[in-house]
Amino acid sequence: MQLRFDAIDAHLAKSLAPLYVITSDEHLLALETADKIRRAARKQGFLERDILTVERSFKWGALLAANQSQSLFGDKKLIDLRIPTGKPGKDGGQALQDYVSQLSPDNLTLITLPKLDWATQKAAWVGSLQQAAVYIDIPLVERAQLPSWISMRLSMQGQSADRQSLDFIADRVEGNLLAAHQEIQKLALLHPQGKLSFEQIHDAVLNVARYDVFKLNEAMLTGDVPRLVRMLEGLKGEGEALPLVLWAVAEEIRTLLKLKSGMTQGRPLGVLLKEYRIWGPREKLMAPALHRVSQSSLEAALQDAAQVDKMVKGLRAKDFAGDAWDALLQLSLRIAKA
Repeated sequence: MQLRFDAIDAHLAKSLAPLYVITSDEHLLALETADKIRRAARKQGFLERDILTVERSFKWGALLAANQSQSLFGDKKLIDLRIPTGKPGKDGGQALQDYVSQLSPDNLTLITLPKLDWATQKAAWVGSLQQAAVYIDIPLVERAQLPSWISMRLSMQGQSADRQSLDFIADRVEGNLLAAHQEIQKLALLHPQGKLSFEQIHDAVLNVARYDVFKLNEAMLTGDVPRLVRMLEGLKGEGEALPLVLWAVAEEIRTLLKLKSGMTQGRPLGVLLKEYRIWGPREKLMAPALHRVSQSSLEAALQDAAQVDKMVKGLRAKDFAGDAWDALLQLSLRIAKA
């Protein structure tokens, strides 16, 4: 059965299932959810714990053996299986299907996986897990949701902050929920319960953001110039490969141009989005961006991307001078400010 991660407390208060699967790239939330399951298991007498991590040398027979072996002290056992890559391979996939068909009543199994890609979600072993387990797919906390998430976490420790302060924290911890958790806990140590001032938060919160090159498109599509500048400066400071960042920006421009051209020909945007496999949060950003930017601007931006590419390769670009990162910023702003 599918279970929302925020419903885990209510679920565990009622009963324990023999098998739990957690899949997420949000490491903090996945860890907290797994810890809740482990604590509930200990309270129910699952005192022994086998931790199995699937690495290159992992033998899948170890999983089946852990399920069949008895505890030395007669305790019920928690089998903690971790698949960091999310790719068990052919033998692993079959082993997982065999495993769920013969779950022992004396064991509780917890399987943790990263977020599975679209193709892996269609695999037979995933279907078997979804049918047999309490399956918890934890989504990423997106930037737009982060202030509310921070506010909720502050309230759990008896503190609150205004929107300006919440946005300030979100800007500093973007893409790094573990760091956000640590900064929130630090505020509890530094200040008593109640409403925190902006000055208190400003003085306490570090700049621990981790910028994702593939999130640049969000700032560019929404026209969020401060965030766009901050992310590019952050990526540069973190030593991200400039060709990769340029590719991400140029690819977004190409996609916008394809959509714009299709709409000019009279094709519905919904059809075009499906054709180019654009869905989820990114899908919602496309319509406002396409309304804002013209086809001629997109064509010019694509030509500029070729010039920036020359700069990255050490060649002279006729329309840009100076640093390639500055040229990339100008290119990105062409779309964001349109």
